[in-house]
Amino acid sequence: MKKLVFLGLIAAFVLSGCNSSSTGNGELIGVQKREKWFEPDPYGMVKVPMGSFVVGPNDEDPTFAMNSQSKTISVDAFWMDETEITNNEYRQFVHWVIDSLTRKTLGEQFPDEYLISEDKNKNPIDPPYINWDTKIDTRDADVLTALEQLYIPQNERFFRRKELDTRKLVYSYQDINYQEAAKEKRNFKRSIQNSDKSTTFYQDTELASDRSKFVKSYSINIYPDTLCWISDFTYSYNDPMAKMYFWHPGFDDYPLVGVTWEQAQAFCVWRTQLYNNYLVQGKGGAFVQNYRLPTEYEWEYAARGGRNLSMYPWGSPYTRNAKGCFLANFKPLRGNYVDDGFLKPSPVGSFEPNDYNLYDMSGNVAEWTISAFDEAAYSFTHDMNPNYEYSALPNESPVLKRKVVRGGSWKDIAYYLQAGTRSYEYQDSAKSYIGFRCIRSTMGIEK
Repeated sequence: MKKLVFLGLIAAFVLSGCNSSSTGNGELIGVQKREKWFEPDPYGMVKVPMGSFVVGPNDEDPTFAMNSQSKTISVDAFWMDETEITNNEYRQFVHWVIDSLTRKTLGEQFPDEYLISEDKNKNPIDPPYINWDTKIDTRDADVLTALEQLYIPQNERFFRRKELDTRKLVYSYQDINYQEAAKEKRNFKRSIQNSDKSTTFYQDTELASDRSKFVKSYSINIYPDTLCWISDFTYSYNDPMAKMYFWHPGFDDYPLVGVTWEQAQAFCVWRTQLYNNYLVQGKGGAFVQNYRLPTEYEWEYAARGGRNLSMYPWGSPYTRNAKGCFLANFKPLRGNYVDDGFLKPSPVGSFEPNDYNLYDMSGNVAEWTISAFDEAAYSFTHDMNPNYEYSALPNESPVLKRKVVRGGSWKDIAYYLQAGTRSYEYQDSAKSYIGFRCIRSTMGIEK
C-alpha cells in the first residue's frame, strides 16, 4: 500500500546521522552505533516464503472467461493473516474511531482538556493533537450534552432508544501515490544559445518541486453495511443476520463481511497507524511496518501453499477428502448449502489450513485484493512482484472501479474456489460474501 512511510524513514536517517561522528581512522566503516534489528513474528500472521510459481488456471475454464493465462512469476516473502479479518477484530477499528470522534468533539468545546496544542518544547501545534490520556467522564452533564451530536436525531430514534449515528463514523487519513511519485519527471523544452547566435531546443526533464501533489486525503465511513444480507438476495429472509451478524458476541469469530474495498483499505491504514504508534513509543523499535491488502498474485501464491499446479489450496483436484467430507464452506452439489456443515459463513478456521497454515483460502468468504481488475492484466504485468493498480475516483466509469476478488465464498460453486480463478467486484460495493485479510511485507533476509 502506498502510505507516508518515507517521512518516518527520513527522520530515522537524520537521527542516525548524529551517531556517525566516528571517523574509523579514516577508513570506510559505515554508520556506527546502530542497533541490531530483528523482525518479530506479527501476532496472528504466518510467513509466506518468497518463491516462483505458475499463476493462472490449472484445469478447465468452464465459463470461458479467458481472463487469465498461465505465466511464471516470482514474489517476495510476506506475512499474511492466517484467517480473514473477523467481526471482533474489525470492531476494534470501529471502537477506535468512536473514541477518536468522541475526543475530537469534546476537544471543540473543552480544548484545554482533550487537545494538545503545544509540544514538550512549547512549540505550537496546528491543528492540535487529540489527548488520548484524558479520561472521559460520561456522567458529566456538559460532556453528555457535547456528545449529543454523535447520536441519531430524535425524529429517527426507534422506541426513543438513544443510539450512535453510524453515518458519522468517518475515518480520515492521508495516502501517497508512489506510482505517480515515480513518474515525477515531466518533459519540457529547454533552449540553448549557440555560439553562432542560433537557438537549439532540447527535450529535458524537471523534478516535481512539490510532493504534496502525490498526497491524497480520504474520509471513509467505516461502519459495515449490515443490510447487505437483505439487499444481496431477492425474496430471501435474512433479517436476523442483518440485525445480529456484526455485533452479536455469537458471531465474534466469524469473518467480517459488508465492507467495501475502500473500507478494507482504510482498515489497513489504521492497523499500520496502530502498530507504528506503538513502535514510536520506544517499545519495539522505530521501523515503519505497513499493512495492506495482498496483490492478486500474492494471494494466489499464498493460496496454493507451495503446491504449484494444484487446483485447490488443499492440493487435491476434489472438494472432498477420503472420508467424503467437504474441505471448504461453499455451495456444494446442486445448492445443498448445509452439506458442508454450514448454511452461511462459518467461524474462521473451521476447516484445515493449507501447507502455509493459512485458513479459508477457499470458501467461507471471498477476499478483496489491492489489484484492479483487467482481463488482460496477466499479459502486461511484470513477472517479478506483478501488480496492476488503479485508484478510481467516485465520478469515474464503473469499469475502472473493478477490484480483483479471490477465493470464492459460502454461496459460490466449486469453480470459484480454485486458486487460479479470478473474479471482481466494484470498489464501492459491500457484499455479504466478501471480506479480506491483510499482509505485511517482511524485512527479513531470505537465502
